[in-house]
This record gives sequence, C-alpha cells and structure tokens, in this order.
Amino acid sequence: MRLHRAFPVILAGAVAVAFGLLIWLSTAAWLNQSALTDLRATADRVAVQQNRLFASDLTQFRLLPLVLGEYTDLAEALRQGDPAARRRMDGKLKLLAERTGAPVLYLIDRSGDTVSASNADTPESFVGRNYRFRPYFVGALRSGATEYYAVGNVSGRPGLFLTRRVGTAADPAGVVVVKVEFDKLVGIWRSDPGQTFVMDGRGIILFATDPAERFRITRPLTAADRTAMASAAQFGDAALSPSRYRWRDDGTARAPDGAELIVEAVDMPVPGWRLVHVTPVADALSEAAYLARLTGLIAVLIAGLAAGLVLWRITRAADAARERAALETAVATRTAELRYEIAERTRIDRRFREAREELAQANRLGSLGSITAGLAHEINQPVATIRTLSENAQAHLVAGRLDRVAANLDSAIALTAKIGAITQEMRRFARRGVGVVGPVPLDAVVAGTRLLIGDRFRTAGVAMDWPPPGQPDVIAGRVRLEQVLVNLLQNALDAVAGRDHPQVTLTVEEVADRVALTVTDNGPGIDPAIAGQIFDPFVTGRLDGLGLGLGIVRDIVTAFDGTVAVVASPLGGAAFRVTVARAKEMTR
Repeated sequence: MRLHRAFPVILAGAVAVAFGLLIWLSTAAWLNQSALTDLRATADRVAVQQNRLFASDLTQFRLLPLVLGEYTDLAEALRQGDPAARRRMDGKLKLLAERTGAPVLYLIDRSGDTVSASNADTPESFVGRNYRFRPYFVGALRSGATEYYAVGNVSGRPGLFLTRRVGTAADPAGVVVVKVEFDKLVGIWRSDPGQTFVMDGRGIILFATDPAERFRITRPLTAADRTAMASAAQFGDAALSPSRYRWRDDGTARAPDGAELIVEAVDMPVPGWRLVHVTPVADALSEAAYLARLTGLIAVLIAGLAAGLVLWRITRAADAARERAALETAVATRTAELRYEIAERTRIDRRFREAREELAQANRLGSLGSITAGLAHEINQPVATIRTLSENAQAHLVAGRLDRVAANLDSAIALTAKIGAITQEMRRFARRGVGVVGPVPLDAVVAGTRLLIGDRFRTAGVAMDWPPPGQPDVIAGRVRLEQVLVNLLQNALDAVAGRDHPQVTLTVEEVADRVALTVTDNGPGIDPAIAGQIFDPFVTGRLDGLGLGLGIVRDIVTAFDGTVAVVASPLGGAAFRVTVARAKEMTR
C-alpha cells in the first residue's frame, strides 16, 4: 500500500529530473555558441577601434616628410654642404619634432651620410652616421618614398621609418626620414581586455601588448628573409624565436599558459601589416556553463513543482489553487520590490557620482575664476611684446635689415607659443573630467599647475619652490591631479597672506613604488580643534570658506587609489602629503 502511494511521487520526481537534464543539455549548447559569438564580436570591435587609433596617429606622421620637402633650405644643407646651413636645419628639425611628437627627424645626403637631425645635440645624435645599408634609404632613392619597420641601430628602439626623396630620381639630393615609435600607443591598448599583436606579412610580431612577444615569429621564415633582415640589421640582434602562442587557422589560438583564445584580425594602413586581437574564452564558457546548470536546475524545480502541484491538485484541488495563487502573488510582489530597490540604488549611485563630478567641476571653475586675473596678465604682457616686435620688424624691413626682421619674428613666434600653452592649459583644466586613470607625466602636471596658479604667487609676493623637471610618471588623471595641487596651493597661499617672509613649497619624493607630493607653508597651521575632521565636508578654519576643497581633494586622490594626509611641516605651518602609485616603466 505504501509503495503504491509513493509510486506517483517517484514518477513525478523522475520526470522532473529528465526534463531538467534535457533543458540543461540543449541550453548548454546554445549558450556556448552564443557566448563565443558575442566574444568574437567584442574582439572584432576592439581590433577595429585599436586599428583606427593607429591609423589616426600614423596619418599625421605621414604628412611630415611632405612638409619637410617644402623647406627651401633642404637643398642648401644637402648639396652645398654648408655646416651653418646644416646646423640651422638641426634646429628646425628639432622644433618640428617637439611640436609633432615625432621621436626623431633626420636628413640623409645621396651618399647615405646623415647631415642634419633633430637629435643632433643629444648623445644619440645621428649626424655623421651612414645609412645607405638601410632599405628605407635605398627604396626612397629608387621609388621616391618608403615605409620600413626596423630597430634603430643607435637608440636600439624599434619604429617605423617614413622616408621621402629630395630631388628627382635622375638627380636625387638626399632623403628625409621620420621615425615613428608605438610604445605609447601600445600602452593605451593595454587598457583593453585581451592581448593585441601587430604582425607583418612574414608573420613577425613587430610589437604587442604582451612585451615578451616582440620580434617573435608565428610561422617559419625562409632563408632569404633571414638573410635580408640580417644584412639590413632590421631587428638588431633579436633571435626571432617562435611565438609562445600557438596560432591556428580556424580563428583560435592557445596562450602560453594553455588558455584557449578567440582570434580576430584586421588589415592595417601599412601594407602587409595585420592587427591581431585575442581574448580568452574560459570566463565566457564558464559563465555559459553556469547559466546552463542554473537553467537545468530551474527546469527541474519547475517540473518538480508542476508535478507536485498536479499531485496536490488530485488530493487537495481547492487548497492547492489558493496556495498557488498566494505563492505567485508573494513572488511577484517580492520581485517587484527587489527590482524597485535595485533601480533605486542604481539611480542613487549614479546621482552620487554625477554630483561628485559636478562638485569637482564647479571647484575647478571656481579655481579658474580666482586665477583668471593673473593669467590675463600672463597673456597681456607677451601680446604687448609681440606688437612691439612686429612694429620693430616693419621698421627693419623698410631699412632692409632682414636678419633683425627674422629675429623679431622668431621672438614673436616663441611668445605666441607661450600664449597658446597658457590658453590650452586653461581649456584642459576647465573641461569636465571623464574619470580616466592611467600613467600621467608628473612634469606635465606640475607645469600645468604652474601655468594656472604661478602668477598668483608672483603677484602676492610669496616665495614658491617648485620641483625640478625629471619627475616620474604616476597613476592618476592629469586634470584632476592638477585640481588637487591647485586646491592645496591656493589654501597655502591664503594661509601665508599677510605674514612676514611668506613661503610655500611643493616637493616630490619617491618611496618604493609610490610618489609623494607635499605642499608646505609657513602659515599659522591647522587649528587643533578641527584637525581630526579637516577633510570632512563643511569643516574649515577660514571664516569665508565653505569647507569643500579638502573634501574634494580626498575624493579625487581616493579615486586614484592614493592617500592624502596632514603631516608635520618643516616650515612651521601646515603640510599636506598626497601619495599616489608610480607608473611602471614600459619595456623598451
């Protein structure tokens, strides 16, 4: 009798388990395929975006040989061999390199000797070196222009050499060379998921986000290829070892650690080059398997519940109907409550982030308002000087003193560059931040801060010690780190107002993998009554202060995974120390 009563329950359980297994197997296959399809679409999108960024950078450098070809004194430096003309060309090449960000520009005569270079005044100077063994020199003389990737035989750094012939094929005067390096671009690519490789037509990995893969090969090289590369010293002493990745023809690969990878590739704007982006599939497949198991379990539960409800209906139809309705109502109510709670929390979190950024933006604009007068003086003074130089140039031009005209125009150009630097810094500082955190040159941050607030110190007659150039890169956001320094320096400037011999210092100290920036003054210091809450909102020691500046500083530095604290001041006043991570140096 008991077995007879238990049989329906056992049968219902078996049906529920079988139904769950069927759902699990069918769902697992579909979810795996869907996950791989989505992963390929994402990898392809990343590859296309990275290729566009590469093409954008390369386009501006491809214009440089054309621009240099328009210089009227190229022939004077190449054909006549005038040392003075060549040294003037050194200066022009250096200025053009600084303005465009090109690593090096140089000029080779028809015999292969370098006569002028942008790095002529550095230990790595190319002047006097012969490059007629380089294919980019031979190719430019023959066809007019070439693009050739190789390791620099002086710097040891690889790059793409863009060349253009000066003169005609029958009577060439020489070759203009622009070297382009991609280390900064690779650093940007590293923020994307997965790994990216750039390969030439022979399957050699030229550069990659995985630094260990540089100058490795994805397929065997012919003896002719190896001989040609060795004679041109294209890759220096690189061994051209096989890649640690196992590349397959079906759009997949295996990583050195054994992980399976999805491979997507796009053609690059350099003939023969391909950008290959790989993404691990393990996480996506694991998530798909988890969802399949969860779906199977839910199917089992649903089937079991259905079978139980059927059995329950057979015995207690009326009670089961009421209980089922109540359960469904409770589940729907709780689900609606949870959805509302999740939506509300999401909205509150979004509003908090927006409010914090708006507060930081308002603080930046407020800071600009307090320093605009000083920057106006910084701009008005060179503008007046430019007018005087222009009037003098007119007088010299009438008198035929062309050398003085050129000198006045050079001075006016330099002053115009200074005005541009000031206005560019103001625009950058006023722009709403995007929250990006990454490697930032500390020298640029200090220079931007000095442009924004330096004149206030000079006008107030306050001695200000700035850190010297040569500071390391740090992990931060440039505009927001400038905002931190501006806030702290303005506080220090207000603190020393009216004191005898006022003094403020900004020092930089490297400690292991961290960098500490300390703002110190010889003001009255921090009131002990508020020292413990100095970073809290609306806590301030100034009668006219809002008490928001230091709170914003703390929020910004925390977003950099850094710290800010009050420390002992060697000048006897207040001192605030901001500590952030030091950026790791990229593998050369």
